[in-house]
Amino acid sequence: MITAVIVDAVRSPSGRGKPGGQLVQVHPVDLLARMLRALVERSNLDPALIDDVIGGCVSQVGRQSLNLTRTAVLAAGFPHTVPATTVDRQCGSSQQAVAFAAQGVLAGAYEVVIACGVESMSANPLGSATGEADPYGSALAARYPEGLVGQGIAAELIAARWGLSRNALDEFAARSHRLAASANFDAEIVAFGDAGTSRGTDETIRPETTIAGLAVLKPVFFDEDLGRRFGLGEWRITAGNSSPLTDGASAVLIMSEARAVSLGLTPRARFHAFAVAGSDPIEMLTGVIPVTQRILARAGSAGGGTGTSTGMSTGMSIDDVDSFEVNEAFASVPLAWQRELHADPDRVNPRGGAIALGHALGSSGTRLLTTLLTTLEQTGGRFGLQTMCEGGGMANATIIERL
Repeated sequence: MITAVIVDAVRSPSGRGKPGGQLVQVHPVDLLARMLRALVERSNLDPALIDDVIGGCVSQVGRQSLNLTRTAVLAAGFPHTVPATTVDRQCGSSQQAVAFAAQGVLAGAYEVVIACGVESMSANPLGSATGEADPYGSALAARYPEGLVGQGIAAELIAARWGLSRNALDEFAARSHRLAASANFDAEIVAFGDAGTSRGTDETIRPETTIAGLAVLKPVFFDEDLGRRFGLGEWRITAGNSSPLTDGASAVLIMSEARAVSLGLTPRARFHAFAVAGSDPIEMLTGVIPVTQRILARAGSAGGGTGTSTGMSTGMSIDDVDSFEVNEAFASVPLAWQRELHADPDRVNPRGGAIALGHALGSSGTRLLTTLLTTLEQTGGRFGLQTMCEGGGMANATIIERL
């Protein structure tokens, strides 16, 4: 039976996605190319062996247009025979790239493949891909006559539905910074730049963050009309309990286990299960709940669940998972997920999440996977689960097993 494994995973340090950020002057192609080169250098891999490179990116315009993953492959100095493609599943783009890559290995279509992602939010802010154009059309407008809403409003709806207080959101945000500030990310970060200008530290972590300091921030998504539409009497989402605009890139080297062994490489983890789900596009960010339930039910058939006397798989339970990476697009998302799944809070984003480490949209999927892998290695955990909410009302989930 073919198994798909992670041989290595790397990421850039996070850069603030606004003027003055440490990666603002770095072209996204160059940033991603640096991650690709790091992967092959660290494994002493001949890049000519790579069957494909699948990259995630959300705002595929301007400097991120024209299949930037292929451009990054060429910029990395890989042979021109190495193909590449760029996918968009919104914030889950590079997590989907991982799924496509690993599933390609499991299907026998690939032996060696890279999944990666990049986003320069300083160059391409949210909404830059659509500009003034209507991305929806008349049929969707007829289905949702009152209109869809942005992710910030969705985060407010989630906070209201699950009764998450402003203090609870701010407390979670402060926790993210506190944990990230005390964590060691040396094994996963690839510094960018030369000896004189090397950037190897996450710029988005604010160790000085306190609940009291967050409490003075004003809600940023207040809208009187939408408040009336949805009955929002209290507005709770601020810049402090949301993920910051971020520049960053990340990449994961994936192989069949047999191919890795034949090349003398030691696999670090094995892919165990995958799942995707759709959810209400207005609440939008709740898909992490059903997709987690789906992947846990499915995971047993991948060999990790508890068997019964009849040989039927009963799946995995939430307690079988040693570490979780639930993307912190907004604090309300992982908190609602935690309420529904009853996960041990100490296992959720134990080294901080996107509120502190940043959310470079197209890179976040492979960034979370990289962090999950090193967390399992640092703690000795066996199973890790990653899940990501996505624009349009979707979510991805992935379970890996440390080897």
